[in-house]
Amino acid sequence: MNNQRDRIIIFDTTLRDGEQSPGATLNVDEKLTIALALARLGVDVIEAGFPYASPGDFEAVQKIAEAVGTEGGSTICGLSRATEQDIKTAAEALKPAANKRIHTFLATSDIHLAYKLKKTRQEVLDIVPEMVAYAKSLVDDVEFSPEDAGRSDPEFLYQVLERAIAAGATTVNIPDTVGYLTPSEFGLLIKGIKDNVPNIDKAIISVHGHNDLGLAVANFLEAVKNGARQLECTINGIGERAGNAALEELVMALHVRRQYFNTFLGRPADSTEPLTNIKTKEIYRTSRLVSNLTGMMVQPNKAIVGANAFAHESGIHQDGVLKNKLTYEIMDAESIGLTNNQIVLGKLSGRNAFRTRLKELGFDLSETDLNKAFLRFKDVADKKKEITDWDLEAIVNDEINAAPELFRLELVQVSCGDNARPTATVALRTPDGKELMDAAIGTGPVDAVYKAINRVVNIPNELIEFSVKSVTAGIDAMGEVTIRLRHEGRIYSGHAANTDIIVASARAYISALNRLYAALQQKDVKDETPQTASV
Repeated sequence: MNNQRDRIIIFDTTLRDGEQSPGATLNVDEKLTIALALARLGVDVIEAGFPYASPGDFEAVQKIAEAVGTEGGSTICGLSRATEQDIKTAAEALKPAANKRIHTFLATSDIHLAYKLKKTRQEVLDIVPEMVAYAKSLVDDVEFSPEDAGRSDPEFLYQVLERAIAAGATTVNIPDTVGYLTPSEFGLLIKGIKDNVPNIDKAIISVHGHNDLGLAVANFLEAVKNGARQLECTINGIGERAGNAALEELVMALHVRRQYFNTFLGRPADSTEPLTNIKTKEIYRTSRLVSNLTGMMVQPNKAIVGANAFAHESGIHQDGVLKNKLTYEIMDAESIGLTNNQIVLGKLSGRNAFRTRLKELGFDLSETDLNKAFLRFKDVADKKKEITDWDLEAIVNDEINAAPELFRLELVQVSCGDNARPTATVALRTPDGKELMDAAIGTGPVDAVYKAINRVVNIPNELIEFSVKSVTAGIDAMGEVTIRLRHEGRIYSGHAANTDIIVASARAYISALNRLYAALQQKDVKDETPQTASV
């Protein structure tokens, strides 16, 4: 991989930095589901987690290394601080992967040295080669990041990078950790590294950046023009604070404007060869999956994957698009896997037609998951006249990515109106098999449902987010509900879809409560205080 200079390597950190988004906590199975989707998307390097942070992160990296890190597939990467124990733990978690990478980091900005590390520049110059060499003794592929490189003294940064490469780093990553730089500054930083680090030709230059000023994608594209060949990004741009550079925006910018970027990569300007290995038709599906599992909704005006990205309200725009899409669209919605199919299946459709359509949409389900999804499809088909691809996607994601079914919703019934007090009755099956029923009054029907559920479950929690959106247009559209709960400082998300928004709300709440209840049963989760990293 490190000899490829005429294409862009996509390094995805959705499962590491992306999971550090407030409320985006994922369990091991959810991380594995996303990792499989990233591999299907064509991601070159999957940063699966920070193994030393917690037993849960170690297990997730290990399982992803085993299930996804197959020969010829994506490289699986584990993050570590520049300490022996961190590096050793990362190497242990990555063992099952055919292609593995340790990504180790140490801060280099004066503000981090003084207040965070309490170390001198000379100490950093001594630590970096020692730890990179140790990582190199455990794996062949080592990446080093000087944390807060964007605010580091360039001359000192050059020295650190030279020593890291000499010690065996095959990739050097330049992070704009706090999202401080502008595009021209980031481009000059990369150019300075290429011009002033004597052995830079022995490593790939990578970039990592946060979106605090809304400049992450622009910064990365400027970095590419100046020699960066690996981009560290996340699906939907999720991550710490304002998030990371968004994978879908970077990939499609390079795809749509490849004639512009070709020359910077030493290609003929008219070359039609893709600049990345990403299968763009998997972008939309992967975006939806990450949104559903993390509970982080995509804003409608989000570039590439937002609901309005290919919508036209203006009459002038509509007229132009009907005559020729190129008048107001620079890319085809189908290029990211977004189809315009309307009626896909109906209530009389059989199991084979259902399976075939799911395969066409990219879902390859096990027999068990297919059975669950098909039963749910039949239920929805009885209530809707038309079943769209988006409906099918919502059904499949809702069924196969559901939380462990510890508490199960058996019944939900509400009474509400203009001059009535909203009242809800719920019946739940508890983890020990008992069926319990209770009722409550709330400020609205959903509030009443949640209060009734809380009376049965009796697990203290704080509802901090409740969002509803329609899967498709129409009075019979399925509604998707995402909620987040907070308990003892940790956040748990729940997601559900149903033609009845009250039922979807109840199921989403139960989903989050099941994740919370499962976490409370695990002593390592309850007692562990995870480390976090902001490379």
